[in-house]
Amino acid sequence: MNKAGPIYPIEMGSDQSTALRRFGAPCDSVIYLLDDDSSLLRALGRRLRAAGFEVKTFESAHDFLAYPRSERSECAVLDLQMPELSGLEVQELLADANDSLPIVFLTAHGDIPSSVRAMKGGAVDFLTKPVLGSELVEAVNRALQLQKSKRESRSMEYLWRERYSSLTPSERRVFAFVVEGLPNKGIAAEIGVSERTVKAHRAEVMRKMCVQSPAELGRSVEWIGDHFESASSGRR
Repeated sequence: MNKAGPIYPIEMGSDQSTALRRFGAPCDSVIYLLDDDSSLLRALGRRLRAAGFEVKTFESAHDFLAYPRSERSECAVLDLQMPELSGLEVQELLADANDSLPIVFLTAHGDIPSSVRAMKGGAVDFLTKPVLGSELVEAVNRALQLQKSKRESRSMEYLWRERYSSLTPSERRVFAFVVEGLPNKGIAAEIGVSERTVKAHRAEVMRKMCVQSPAELGRSVEWIGDHFESASSGRR
């Protein structure tokens, strides 16, 4: 596809080195560049490799989608307009596959509807060519940080749900009443057991959930999500 503008539509700014020092570049990060312009791919690849990233380049959307992915930190830099599939179509295919790969769009023909559609689809940034090298590196680093945060959140969610799944049905009922603020005596009356039994269940809940206080236990409910059984379901 013929593109208007310079052969290497990326400009170097005097602040690029400052941006590189500010954001850094994880050595274990992989950046996927997708554009049907081979000269642009070479230019962008050089800039990102100079910033310390491993870079994989693709001129075909189908080749990119078929490429085996890893568990490393990843980000895709996609051209908006390509002959096989547009960048937006690639974004939609990734979303349909539940692939949370963060995306930065580059385009020489940007328009408001496309940028709105891209951002609603979860794009991290939408950059217009020619783009400063520092701007591209900053956008890529934001995308990688977003992916890191999402992965950490998923790990925390998995951890808390695994802990919650280790509780017995009786312990889950006590858990629910504890986070509602009921004292042991009140919980005992609600579920029809002795206060001593409630104390034993409560101790097991705290141990298995690896928390030290009811407040910590309450905060875990956010991570447990829909798996949490509320106190209303445990009332007699």
